[in-house]
Amino acid sequence: MYSAIAANKRNTFFIVFGFVALLGGLAYWWGQASGDGSSAFMIIGFVIAYALFQYFVASSLAIAMSGAVPITKADNPRLWRIVENLAITEGMPMPKVYIITDEAPNAFATGRDPKHAVVAATTGLLAIMDDKELEGVMAHELGHVKNYDIRVSTIVFGLVSAVGILADFAIRMAFFSGGGRRDSNDNGLGVALILIGVVASIIAWLIGPIVAAAVSRQREYLADATGAHTTRYPEGLASALQKLGQYGRPLRRASSSMAHMYINDPVKPGLTERLFSTHPPIPERIARLRAIGSKF
Repeated sequence: MYSAIAANKRNTFFIVFGFVALLGGLAYWWGQASGDGSSAFMIIGFVIAYALFQYFVASSLAIAMSGAVPITKADNPRLWRIVENLAITEGMPMPKVYIITDEAPNAFATGRDPKHAVVAATTGLLAIMDDKELEGVMAHELGHVKNYDIRVSTIVFGLVSAVGILADFAIRMAFFSGGGRRDSNDNGLGVALILIGVVASIIAWLIGPIVAAAVSRQREYLADATGAHTTRYPEGLASALQKLGQYGRPLRRASSSMAHMYINDPVKPGLTERLFSTHPPIPERIARLRAIGSKF
């Protein structure tokens, strides 16, 4: 298990590093095309600032977009006690607990670190899971918090979003750069900005989602392994995943931008093999969990 965790962390680092290097190359190209090398530093600064903004507001946005409501121990003692016991086991602060009124079984975690963590479960999940299965699901979600997965995912999402904004900005600049003048330098700059905008659009709408999905899939495997280690009962999560595969359905308030936060794809849970899926195939996750269980 520990070798798999180390491999997942290495893979995530290389994926994110490669994407940042690609952004740096795009910024350098922009600086060369515009004749102002300092603009490259401005672009990189904007991307970093945007990613930091996403980092601090992601939790609030996720809660608002999901329709989750906070609960106390009296509202749902079963869910509260399971989360509380898992937090004690891991030596983590008690996260805030939320419930989403939705028949689709699912759960997610958010929060930039364990001190600001939030875990949420749908009413559909609570209805179909027994205590061991629910414990496995919530251990998986706390695994995301423990491993700082939401931090990685939020940074990647911020980078992808920032590239999309830059692509739009470059294309708009191309149309206004000449201002009706026929100067060849202005025309050359306009063509260069259009090319940069097209490349940035491809990164934002094609390569970016692939990178985000690849990072998310690695973190799902890692959270599965962490949750199994916490409960020492991988079969609980494996059984829960089987039910999610059987009863999974899109959430009413599903958003593709936060799909990576859920334990199961909230948009199209039945199509886990597709290229842009934020989740690895459920059968493969179950197989890995049962392999881990044979080693305890």
